[in-house]
Amino acid sequence: MPTQFSPNQVLTGIRILKRKPKIRPCLVQGLIDLASKGKLKQAVESLELLSRRGIRLDSRTLAFLLQQCGKSKSLREGKWVHLHLKLTGLKHPKTFLSNHLINMYFQCGDDIEARKVFDKMSVRNLFSWNNMLSGYAKLGMLKPAKRLFDKMTERDVVSWNTMVIAFAKNGSHDEALRFYAQLRRSSLGFNHFSFAGVLITCVKLQNLGLTRQVHSQILVAGFLSSVVLSSSIVDAYAKCGLIHDARKLFDEMVEKDVLAWTTLVSGYAKCGDLESARKLFNEMPEPNPVSWTVLIGAYARNGEGHEALKLLEEMTLRDLRPDQFTFSSSLCACASIASLRHGKQIHTRLIQMGFVPNTIVVSSLIDMYSKCGCLVVGKRVFDLMGNKQDVVLWNTMISALAQHGLGEEAIRMFLDMVRSGMKPDRITLVVILSACSHSGLVEEGIMLFEVMTQDHGIVANQEHYACLIDLLGRAGRFDEVMSQLEEMPCKPDGRVWNAVLGACKIHGNIELGRKAAEHLIELEPQDSAAYVLLSNIYAAVGKWESVEKVRHIMNKRQVRKERAVTWVEVERKVHTFTVSDHSHPLKDEIFLVLEQLAGQIEDELFVR
Repeated sequence: MPTQFSPNQVLTGIRILKRKPKIRPCLVQGLIDLASKGKLKQAVESLELLSRRGIRLDSRTLAFLLQQCGKSKSLREGKWVHLHLKLTGLKHPKTFLSNHLINMYFQCGDDIEARKVFDKMSVRNLFSWNNMLSGYAKLGMLKPAKRLFDKMTERDVVSWNTMVIAFAKNGSHDEALRFYAQLRRSSLGFNHFSFAGVLITCVKLQNLGLTRQVHSQILVAGFLSSVVLSSSIVDAYAKCGLIHDARKLFDEMVEKDVLAWTTLVSGYAKCGDLESARKLFNEMPEPNPVSWTVLIGAYARNGEGHEALKLLEEMTLRDLRPDQFTFSSSLCACASIASLRHGKQIHTRLIQMGFVPNTIVVSSLIDMYSKCGCLVVGKRVFDLMGNKQDVVLWNTMISALAQHGLGEEAIRMFLDMVRSGMKPDRITLVVILSACSHSGLVEEGIMLFEVMTQDHGIVANQEHYACLIDLLGRAGRFDEVMSQLEEMPCKPDGRVWNAVLGACKIHGNIELGRKAAEHLIELEPQDSAAYVLLSNIYAAVGKWESVEKVRHIMNKRQVRKERAVTWVEVERKVHTFTVSDHSHPLKDEIFLVLEQLAGQIEDELFVR
């Protein structure tokens, strides 16, 4: 007999049926909206309310929540979602949600929890294994990635690509090439991502033969239309010094993005061809902040500080926000032309923007103030830096003290650095030896060289030996100079012979100076430094015939001496001068003043 319902019961049932579909979507949609707007804390807190009302979220909504936690690196909220799964009967979630949990934990940097989820999975698909591989790779954990890869019973092209890119990005280029070669020999095939890792290796190793080989393989495979791959090949050719090959490929590209343009601008800049770099930059459809920074840095490195600062001003007028690298390059430009005014303006702008500078920018500030004659301000910037756990910061400060001839203070700074727990590197040895050399602290320099090579494990290279020989040579200790030259583990290069030649000029050691100059001219026949120094040595002892011979050789070989440049700031404008410069509009007044000064000096000397 059918069950009988009263009219009131039927009406109540209809109301419940009508109400339920409205309540669930409304609450769930509210949670999704909160998560989408970045309000993850509120979204996660609402999970408890849903649990109390007996509402269970579907897998896609939970996966969306985990994705948002991973993107924003919100580990705490991600763990709350994981806990919610356990409390609502999903202690062992299915493969789909487990994969999202693994990805979330890796994005938040927690490899241990990610591995726990993976190990507890009852069913793993290939995506699960690749997910773990990718997570380890992104965290630079090559050994766990390799162990996991070796355990995989099934691998696809994604598995191999992940390993190649991981090893390439972390500098293990031999391993990257080995994995790439194994992939190419396998029957799995490949896609355009398969070339990404090996191209990173081409760029970093600057290996022309490898670059040409990979270029050919990409051409044959039909992937040259990929903007990313073509840009990487352009970058590799530019890094190898073949800027013409880089430009040829760039011109052949059907589609060019801002990365391709910036890559070639950077290539020209690194080759010192600023004219081509600027011309290409001006042709760019829409330069981004990275493009501007590349060109600013190029002008700063090549002694064109004024142009670098003009570019920074133009960039600002276009409302493009500078980044850490832009500020660092601009401060280097200020240091190169000793423009304290511009340096202070950039420092002020950093403060006004509420910009939190990284170690590179702080180091650039210290260097700028030091080179502009404000060492005290540079030291104050160093002292105000809260976290000094970066060797670059200490090296910059020690170098600044060395430039101002404060050797003893530089040594004290070095000792403070070691006491703070910082490990010196090869640059530290260069700057501390330079400090000792310019302050005549010979014994201290020798002791520090021995301590750092023996106790701190720094392997001395040509630059270090050049500094040590400069230290000994300035003190006139030529027997020890010769001993170091004989005991060096490698054949002396131009830097070492330059140091020897400089010492010979100071002390008038003609014989050793001639020998050093011969080695230097053989190594660098078009560098004017050796010829000029040798000429100065002969001139110092009155050997004018030898001076004339050196100049004759320079003329014959078409070696041109680089002109020294002087900057003078007058009424907030910096003027640049070179020797015998007649280009300045006020040249007549300038030379008149110089003549008057020279006359006054002669009069004072005559009176004495």
